[in-house]
Amino acid sequence: MSQTPFDPSRRRFLSLPAVAVVGGSGLMAGCGFLPIIAKPPKLYTLSPKSTFPDGLPVAQYQLGVEKPASPAVLSTAKIAVARGAYQMDYYSGALWVDDAPNMIQRLLIESFENSGQIVAVGRDSVGLRSNFVLRCEVREFQAEYPSVESEDAPFVHVSINAKLIGLPKRVIVAVTTETQRIVAPENKLDRIVETFDVALGRVLRQIVVWTLTLPETQGFRPR
Repeated sequence: MSQTPFDPSRRRFLSLPAVAVVGGSGLMAGCGFLPIIAKPPKLYTLSPKSTFPDGLPVAQYQLGVEKPASPAVLSTAKIAVARGAYQMDYYSGALWVDDAPNMIQRLLIESFENSGQIVAVGRDSVGLRSNFVLRCEVREFQAEYPSVESEDAPFVHVSINAKLIGLPKRVIVAVTTETQRIVAPENKLDRIVETFDVALGRVLRQIVVWTLTLPETQGFRPR
């Protein structure tokens, strides 16, 4: 009976260990390959406000909330860090569940809904027949360290400018800037995210209360 000739190159190929390669690359070490396995980032989300002062007036109008504008450094799912007066960075291995402007828009809409004091509120892009539009700009949304070398717990700085615009003429009815700057209990990411939740929550509540209590909108009835 004839036999298939032995092929040394085939033996060398079969002797290599099986390797899972992440990202299409591997690391040569000795006679085998070691995998490069990237650890997935931790995902963080924040919460809408659900508690408001008693006696808020009921808004009879429909409100559209635009996606907030923001600087490019904040238009991302990365969690922004300011180190000193001039350096911006991001925490490694951590992301928001969505880019910051989208996340803030969703939380602001949910906060208005949780107030129970407005007839209708939604994203301005979904075709809601709004009587007013809330246009926001995220000016600050980062943790802040006093210097590049600092290992102290950072401040969390949140600042949002809001403009209420009357339709259909698209005139600016009123403007406010709501700001919170709160020191985190510890220089640990989980505690810093908790402080983001407190700071953003206070800003969201201030914007909701400001919008619902504006004299310019009191007694408004859609035609």
